Amino acid sequence: MPTQGSGRSPMLILFLVVFIDMIGFTIVIPFLTYFVQDLATADGIMDTGKRDLWVGVIISVYSFAQFIFTPILGSLSDRLGRRPILLFGLVMNTIFFTVFGLSGSLMMAILARFLAGAGNGNIAVARAYIGDISEPSKVASRMGAIGAAFGLGFMIGPFIGGLLSNPATGIGGPFDNAFWIKYPYLLPCLLSSLLSLISLVIAILKLPESVGLKLIKPKHDGIFVGLFGVFKDINKVIKLPVISTLIITNFLFIMGFSMIHGIFILFTAMSPEDGGLGFDAMENGWVFAFIGLLGVIVQGGLIGKITKIFDLRKLMIFGTVICGLGIASIPYVPSQMSWIIFISSSLIAVGNGIFSPTQSSLLTFESSDRGYELGMIMGAQEGYGALARIFGPLLAAYLWSLTVEGSGLWTYHTSFRVAGFIFIIAAILQFKLLKNSKYQ
Repeated sequence: MPTQGSGRSPMLILFLVVFIDMIGFTIVIPFLTYFVQDLATADGIMDTGKRDLWVGVIISVYSFAQFIFTPILGSLSDRLGRRPILLFGLVMNTIFFTVFGLSGSLMMAILARFLAGAGNGNIAVARAYIGDISEPSKVASRMGAIGAAFGLGFMIGPFIGGLLSNPATGIGGPFDNAFWIKYPYLLPCLLSSLLSLISLVIAILKLPESVGLKLIKPKHDGIFVGLFGVFKDINKVIKLPVISTLIITNFLFIMGFSMIHGIFILFTAMSPEDGGLGFDAMENGWVFAFIGLLGVIVQGGLIGKITKIFDLRKLMIFGTVICGLGIASIPYVPSQMSWIIFISSSLIAVGNGIFSPTQSSLLTFESSDRGYELGMIMGAQEGYGALARIFGPLLAAYLWSLTVEGSGLWTYHTSFRVAGFIFIIAAILQFKLLKNSKYQ
């Protein structure tokens, strides 16, 4: 392993790769709803529910591509090396961020997001690279650095997306012309492409291969073996006691959490007369940046201290409950007091920031104590998580499309209520784990 212990340069490049991947995933959040609504209208879809359903489809197609290509790229990195796969992902980002901003139809937007998601399946390869170059004592801290890249990307991406959307009116000056009026969401996508291009150049010049090419043994299995392995592991772990409860709980949490990616802005973008808040892309960008900032604070500074004081299982339940409350409360924020959305957002951010590390810790402890292969368990959890990120936005958008113009119990509140109910189910499952309070 030629880069064993080489330290800073590879880690910096890996940090940039994951950071830019997360920016690419989250930069579209503030404006995607408005963009898709415009594209759907241009394609002749005038019904509000059918138009808004496409928001969930385009969000989910990115996660669907990641689900398919993450194990495939992992298998390819085993036979070709980590470096070319990481470079491939950066090339895909550079191209398809811009293609998405130039999309003139729903089909073009779907294709661009699918191909961007396919390239971003390289995050797992970045984790494998860390394992290649790190001594055992450094693995945890370096994985933590990758986690920080996730948090920072989630914080900065929506902020950039909101700030640079619709520059013809939001910024003016050189952007106040027919081109930027025609492509109001291209500028943040161009910035993402530029960042990815810079990282690509740095990686080409500075990022070495983490495994010597002579040590890479050609494999005769098909490149889809990794994908089949994911399905095999998913089926296997669901039969394991305690482990299955933890993984199903995580699936439900991620599914409920991912439901807000589409419907949050469908709600905030609605006019106050219809019950919404009338937010634009920039205002939504501030809200998501706030959620990301709180997430970084909780996971980066507070979680280590509170896990030394409180039982991990109780913390996990607490995180689930308050995150669910935050999501379920969103549609009840009054337009005349729209600042209350930051209270709901705080519950979401803190709940997620507590749940994710405590659940992962419990899964690690239980797997080790029971003698299970940790790689298989974590791989299966990633598979379930990817499925949750596919189904969550689709379910939310579908419910929204059925109820947005409804009355009585079936209104635009319904999607948020269903998400809250999913969190309740997750919390109930977690109470089963309180019988064994070994890990604190």
